[in-house]
Amino acid sequence: MSALIDEVRREPVMIRRQNGDAAVLIAPEDYERLCARNVEEFQRFCDRIAKRAAARGLTPDKLVELLTDEA
Repeated sequence: MSALIDEVRREPVMIRRQNGDAAVLIAPEDYERLCARNVEEFQRFCDRIAKRAAARGLTPDKLVELLTDEA
């Protein structure tokens, strides 16, 4: 087990099952970096959508109105 941990510290380790990729083991630092990057990319996506919606007149109040309208 310790040899596997040492290897993961150097580079990601692919686990294969029945000739197919099943999982990847990565170091905790790499995992944290990937998670942070995903959060940043999602925030940029949300910011782009919000700008487009605002340019089309969709304010936060109007959005709430649309989402709570039961008519």
